[in-house]
Amino acid sequence: MQDVSFCPQFHHAVELIGRRWTGVILRSLMGGAVRFSDVSASIPGLSDRLLSERLKELESEGIVQRSVYPDTPVRIEYRLTEKGLALSVAIADIATWAERWGAQAEDDAANRAGVASEAESEDAGVSRQTAALSLRS
Repeated sequence: MQDVSFCPQFHHAVELIGRRWTGVILRSLMGGAVRFSDVSASIPGLSDRLLSERLKELESEGIVQRSVYPDTPVRIEYRLTEKGLALSVAIADIATWAERWGAQAEDDAANRAGVASEAESEDAGVSRQTAALSLRS
């Protein structure tokens, strides 16, 4: 039987890469060195403030390296470190899982919404019938 006891290292890793937007940021860095604006443009809905915050967190964890080039204008690039690149298998597995099960989750959510909508319609119909009956009395 597999040991599933609490592991602080696993917990820290999941909390780190499971933070909002972190997974997609890591995935965007898998292709090599990129500039801040490239990461920002590749992830719709991610604010520059939050991107900056996540990149700083990943840098402090040794997952992302920030390189400053003294060109005019100054150029800053982000790339995954060896530690960050070690996540590539996990990121690819999550992407595969999402492709397989993500569509099903969307279908399930749509079905649940449809069932809820039908129930609400039935409730509204019953309420209208009850109101009509009470007006007759």
